Amino acid sequence: MATLILPGEWIKNWEKSGKHEFVQLCKELTEKTDHGNETKDIQAALYEVCSQVVQGNLKIDLVSAVLGEMMELRDDLPSILADVFCILDLETGALEEKNKRDHYTHLVGACLSFVPEAILKERLDPETLESLGLIKQAHQFNQKIVKIKTKLFYKQQKFNLLREENEGYAKLITELGQDLSGNITSNLVLESIKSLIGCFNLDPNRVLDIILEVYESRSEQDEFFLSLIKSYMCEPITLCHILGFKFKFYQEPNEETPKSLYHIAAALLNHKLIELEDLYVHLMPVDATIVEEHKREISEAKQIARKLVTVVLPSEKSEDKEKEKEKEEEKNEKPPDNQKLGLLEALLRIGDWHHAQSIMDQMPSFYATSHKAIALALCQLVHLTVEPLYRRAGVPKGAKGCALQPLQNKRAPQPTESFEDLRKDTFSMLCYLGPHLSHDPILFAKIVRLGKSFMKEYQSDGRPEVKDKMEILLSCFLSIADQVLLPSLSLMECNACMSEELWGLFKLFPYQHRYRLYGQWKNETYSGHPLLVKVKAQTVERARYIMKRLTKENVKQSGRQIGKLSHSNPTILFDYMLSQIQWYDNLIVPVVDSLKYLTSLNYDVLAYCIIEALANPEKEKMKHDDTTLSLWLQSLASLCGAVFRKYPIELAGLLQYVANQLKAGKSFDLLILKEVVQKMAGIEITDEMTSEQLEAMTGGEQLKAEGGYFGQIRNTKKSSQRLKDALLDHELALPLCLLMAQQRNGVVFLEGGEKHLKLVGHLYDQCHDTLVQFGGFLASNLSTEDYIKRVPSIDILCNQFHTPHDAAFFLSRPMYAHQILSKYEELKKAEKGNRQQQKVTKYVAACEQVMTPVHEAVMSLHPARVWDDLRPQFYATFWSLTMYDLAVPHAAYEREVNKLKVQIKAIEENSEIPLNKKKKEKERCTALQEKLQEEEKKQMEHVQRVLHRLKLEKDSWLLTKSTKNETITKFLQLCLFPRCIFSSIDAVYCARFVELVHQQKTPNFCTLLCYDRVFSAIIYTVASCTENESHRYGRFLCCMLETVTRWHSNRAVYEKECVNYPGFLTIFRAAGFDGGNKADQLDYENFRHVVHKWHYMLTKASVHCLETGDYTHIRNILIVLTKILPCYPKVLNLGQALEARVHKICLEEKDKRPDLYALAMGYSGRLKSQKVHMVPENEFHHKDQPARSATPASQQNGPGSAGKPAANTSKTEEGGFEDGDRIKDKSQGTTKPVNKANSTAAKVTTSNGNGALNSTKAVKDDKEKSGKEKKEKKEKTPGSTPETKAENRREKQRDERAGKEERLLREGKEKTPKADREKVKLDEKSGKDDKAKAGNGEPVEPARDAVKESKNKEKGDRNAAIATLKSPNPRSDSAESERDHKRRKLDSHSSPSHSSSVKDSSNELKDPATKHINFNSVARSKSREREVEKKDTESVQGRSKEKKEEKERKERKRDHAVNDREASQESKRRKDENGTNSSKNSQSTSPSCDSPLTPEKEKTKRSKSSSKEKAESVKAERTSSGGKKESRHEKSEKKEKRDSAGGKEEKKHHKSSDKHR
Repeated sequence: MATLILPGEWIKNWEKSGKHEFVQLCKELTEKTDHGNETKDIQAALYEVCSQVVQGNLKIDLVSAVLGEMMELRDDLPSILADVFCILDLETGALEEKNKRDHYTHLVGACLSFVPEAILKERLDPETLESLGLIKQAHQFNQKIVKIKTKLFYKQQKFNLLREENEGYAKLITELGQDLSGNITSNLVLESIKSLIGCFNLDPNRVLDIILEVYESRSEQDEFFLSLIKSYMCEPITLCHILGFKFKFYQEPNEETPKSLYHIAAALLNHKLIELEDLYVHLMPVDATIVEEHKREISEAKQIARKLVTVVLPSEKSEDKEKEKEKEEEKNEKPPDNQKLGLLEALLRIGDWHHAQSIMDQMPSFYATSHKAIALALCQLVHLTVEPLYRRAGVPKGAKGCALQPLQNKRAPQPTESFEDLRKDTFSMLCYLGPHLSHDPILFAKIVRLGKSFMKEYQSDGRPEVKDKMEILLSCFLSIADQVLLPSLSLMECNACMSEELWGLFKLFPYQHRYRLYGQWKNETYSGHPLLVKVKAQTVERARYIMKRLTKENVKQSGRQIGKLSHSNPTILFDYMLSQIQWYDNLIVPVVDSLKYLTSLNYDVLAYCIIEALANPEKEKMKHDDTTLSLWLQSLASLCGAVFRKYPIELAGLLQYVANQLKAGKSFDLLILKEVVQKMAGIEITDEMTSEQLEAMTGGEQLKAEGGYFGQIRNTKKSSQRLKDALLDHELALPLCLLMAQQRNGVVFLEGGEKHLKLVGHLYDQCHDTLVQFGGFLASNLSTEDYIKRVPSIDILCNQFHTPHDAAFFLSRPMYAHQILSKYEELKKAEKGNRQQQKVTKYVAACEQVMTPVHEAVMSLHPARVWDDLRPQFYATFWSLTMYDLAVPHAAYEREVNKLKVQIKAIEENSEIPLNKKKKEKERCTALQEKLQEEEKKQMEHVQRVLHRLKLEKDSWLLTKSTKNETITKFLQLCLFPRCIFSSIDAVYCARFVELVHQQKTPNFCTLLCYDRVFSAIIYTVASCTENESHRYGRFLCCMLETVTRWHSNRAVYEKECVNYPGFLTIFRAAGFDGGNKADQLDYENFRHVVHKWHYMLTKASVHCLETGDYTHIRNILIVLTKILPCYPKVLNLGQALEARVHKICLEEKDKRPDLYALAMGYSGRLKSQKVHMVPENEFHHKDQPARSATPASQQNGPGSAGKPAANTSKTEEGGFEDGDRIKDKSQGTTKPVNKANSTAAKVTTSNGNGALNSTKAVKDDKEKSGKEKKEKKEKTPGSTPETKAENRREKQRDERAGKEERLLREGKEKTPKADREKVKLDEKSGKDDKAKAGNGEPVEPARDAVKESKNKEKGDRNAAIATLKSPNPRSDSAESERDHKRRKLDSHSSPSHSSSVKDSSNELKDPATKHINFNSVARSKSREREVEKKDTESVQGRSKEKKEEKERKERKRDHAVNDREASQESKRRKDENGTNSSKNSQSTSPSCDSPLTPEKEKTKRSKSSSKEKAESVKAERTSSGGKKESRHEKSEKKEKRDSAGGKEEKKHHKSSDKHR
């Protein structure tokens, strides 16, 4: 009870003022009219006063008097006071204190005079009544109450039925059924009903039942009946019971509850006349039954799905039986009447959403809305709710629409006026609808349009105060899309319009949101609803049916079926199609063609499905052998390229997926990017390009498109634009480039640890190729501004982003070209001058302005010492130019123009083509032709400008503060090698750039040294290449060989392009070029010898790689050899050696490694076809007769014997040869004649360690030998001894005589027979040695003997080489060591070959940095420099004496008897050819290369023991010296001892390095 606290002062001063105040308060309370609250307040006041009396604070008589006075205020005050006494009775009865109970009893007794006894008897306990004396005994009173109640409620009044009169009910029905259109109100009717009840003694409950029955039949009169029931009603529970009884009646079998009953129940609920909880228990079926039914539906749906997916082959009879059973079940399974759903529908119809929601919450998800009637009712309610907002924001332009009548129900959900209002009820209603929105496509479209309208508002409204609300609404719309729109689309029957409408909304979401929705749709939505489970199974079955029948021939028909199926369930369809494509890649083409009937939404879903398939964690991206990518990945990549090119699908998701994979260090998926760029942009990356294609790729964009690719690239403009937009919009262009560039090394060092080497190579190639392809796409498609804005400067790329230098320049190159061109255009506009010279000057100025910052930037890329030799300008120029800048492919332009002319002619002659089409085609071809010609002209002008710029720059390119050799090393290491394996065009560029630098007469650039270093060192380079790099490296070597072959094949070309060029100087000092001295130039014949040496080195390296047995070595060398086949091998015996090794590979690898076998077989066949073009060695390079026994050392030590070239060459070539260069520099007078003379004595020499080239012959070799000997002597005995001085003098005399000899031989080459020339040579040598002896006071024999021994040795070596080339079996180590030992003994000069053709066996390897490019850098010690200076001074002193000796030698030559020469030489030559003097020649002597060895001779050579060879070599020395004194041999043995310390070490190093390799 509400309490009204009386102030304590009133109680204390009751008689004075409290009594008056209390009465005043009560008067105020009775006068107040506050809708029932006044009674409570008075009750509280009376309760306070009475409780004060009970507690003893007030006197009873005083209070009773006041209460008596107050009774006059209101009629119902006695009743109110009786209520207060009732409460106090309960309170005091529970107390133990008797005095309080007594006070209460006395108070009530005092009030009996003004409170009626009847009221007190109603309200107070019998015990209290007894104590008051109102009843005699409480016990009897209780008994009497029970009897009365029983009589009232439980005894049937028999006379009641008789008292009710039917007339009363008849009048009641008439009263309720009358026309209510007039002024009849419910109050009037209620009065009539009361009269009828009273008059005819009608049962009120039965009257209520009749009222409900009439209401049910007149349900449209809601307002009247509801107000009537409201006025008539006694208790809500009674009404519920009556309604429940009505519902119970219809729960019998075969009974159907009428809709009118549902309607009145819904109306009563809506007006809160009854409670849902009270009525719900009367409805059937119970909730547990509903849940079970729902579960059964799901399990049945899953079972049906399993049946559809599983392949079953039952008999026809059983199939028929099953169908019959299913039909019977369908008949029997008529669902029982569900009263809860009926009520729910009625509630929705009248708009009572909250009660409807309560009912749906009692049921499983979407169970209620799975019944169409309920779904439609709810849809109608949503229609009415969203109508105002849709009219304002959702109606498309031009659409009229039909207005809906709003509900009359004021309690229905309020119509929405803004997007915020949708959150109140609309979104929750849609969520309850779920997939069953499919029943109302119009509402579906309305919701989607509202979503579109919201998204536009969301994207345009950037106010921060509404941002949070907008974000919440966005998440609501996304939820609706996920839970309602997409599932509903699945249940719609092939509605393409709805699909397109939905795409209108979805395309406004970022792709991350869309893909999340598709993922939920595909993987979760279908499992939750029985209908969707069935739909999924049916879609898979239908997809299987279509895919089985899909071929190239029926693409159109199948495509339409696929289109229909995809409108509703694209995720399921595409998932199945992709699984099929992963198994059968021949489906790709028909599938891509059949996708033309898809909607935009379906294309977007397809993109998601492809990405999901690619990212499937359960699928391995490698085959089981772990060496190649899985076929499924290749198939999907191919599909990506084709689909994204042909159809307008958003690429952002796919590109971001590839970028994310790269970030995670996974490069498998680059295959996708490669395919997409290839198909969409038409940019192909292949190392199998023909030379014509490669030539076309060096032209402009039009020529590339026409002639640079295998397939004709057509219509890529739109697709490449889409790809470009996707990259730019999502800022993925540069990140992808940088990630790929970084990932190249990541493939090897991060990914490659556990992977097979072959796979690592493949992934590296894929990564590199994709980078090249992608960079090419960006360069050709991005505008200048876009490109420059995105690509940072070269130093930031390399230092900050850690991009490899080759990739960084590759990305920057187009930027430089763009910048130079735009700057050039600016300068042209600024100064108007059309003269060519002015244009060129402006171009050079533009280049300087653009490239100067680049020159400064590249300084940070390498250590400072690099720039001592290469200028940053040269480095940047090399890396920034392309083939487009160096040469115009006139032939390619001409070829493409001619093709177009032929096309035009064919079009004209074809009578079947319609005229308008003819005209269009001709116009297209003519336009293309003009474009090509214009492009050619433009490129010609550009190339001229570039060449002029290079001409101006070249003098400052190379500083060579150290040596030319060091300069070439840096050029190869930092420029040539990294770029030549970057791409096929770069390979050609590198070769052409070297040629261009040579042609420009660049100071300090030694062309010979550059070519020599390239050809002499390919083993390590080949071994470290991947498969594709091998193709490019082979192409580079081929282009280099083409240039060399051109010079080699024609003296006129050589003299025009090489003679008097600084690149062909044989002086390798760091100083500039003195072009006037012809003696420093390499003449034509010597160049041919050098080329032969290079061919030999290539053969040796190739054989070595083929014999390693290593997969990578063999594969790579076969690829390289195939690429260089047009230019190598040209020499017959080298070709035979290669052929033998390749044949052996074919036999060995046939069953082991099929890919190597295929490569080897392919090369073998092509090599045989080239055999007709091969020539004997003597035709390849002219071999003078006197030099018959001094064949090129490159030929002596066969390619098969890696460790056989004499080890002492390294010191001779690296040390002595450099010393010889210095002598040249300082004493020109001595060396000029020597160079000429040397050319007849031996073929060619190169430095082993430095790759330095010496183009002189045997006497120059003698010079090298003596240089080496002197160096070794100096090491043993410091200071100048008489012996060393004598050696020096003897060397100078020999050199001068050799120079004379060369000149004479040149004059009489044609006239003198070979034998004569040989005789002259021999006699001349003996005379020269005599002179030397006479002049120096030294014995003459050792020197002469050494020369002859070197001839014999070289013959023998050559013979051994041929034997070894034919037989791959290495000889025994002991024999090898003996032969090497002998060779050192006989001549300190040996084979010019590299010991391993990559890694020098020299002990003087100084600069480890040069190991990278497999060349040894030059290193000189101070002691060697002092030694050389001494030698130089000695050589100057002996110059005058040598001139006299030259004159005498000339005279002696003329006096020789011709007959004697002929006889001696012919007999000797016959012996050599027949092999009779093999025992006399040193080591493994053989005839010259003019006559190939017979197999018997080979066997003889192999069977010799080392001791026998030793003896034979001694014999040979005696024989060749022509019976001279024994002291020569002794002298040579002394030399050998001096050499042995260093020589043995070097030989061991040769062997070990070869074994290692």
